[in-house]
Amino acid sequence: MPGSDELVALYDRDGSVVGETTRARVRAEALWHAAGVVLVRSGDGNAVYVHLRTPDKDVFPSTWDCWAGGVVAAGETPAECARRELAEELGVRGVEPVPLFTKVYDDGRNRCHNFAFEVRWDGPIHHQAEEIVEGRWIPLDELRAWIDDPAPALPFIPDGREGVQEWFHRYG
Repeated sequence: MPGSDELVALYDRDGSVVGETTRARVRAEALWHAAGVVLVRSGDGNAVYVHLRTPDKDVFPSTWDCWAGGVVAAGETPAECARRELAEELGVRGVEPVPLFTKVYDDGRNRCHNFAFEVRWDGPIHHQAEEIVEGRWIPLDELRAWIDDPAPALPFIPDGREGVQEWFHRYG
């Protein structure tokens, strides 16, 4: 698995950093960790950028997502992670992610504190080919219908679904 030796921040159930370990160990032992995730909205706020994850992702492959993001590296803050992942995955730079909330996701195999951020962006999007197959802008009402559909035609990432449902509950 690419990046399996990468050192990531190890968190506890309550959301505090308690050390560091490898990404492979986090995945193998279902350890608590964190991610910085960023919702990319159009400048007018009426649309969100969604993207299809590659089939070789280590978690939730070939699913659609509306959050650019990834695992918090050892020694990195969630905000630093959010900026880094936004630049790596979508090529979005020069805009500061605004903190929103933390959404805990625990399905028994994946235990993560998702630190959610948002940016407004009308510039170009450049996909990281190793992580993203394709992407597009969709209006907020279409995103809401997609994530509220119990059996959507296109698979949506489970933790991202919970995160955007929380976003709609708080802000939409």
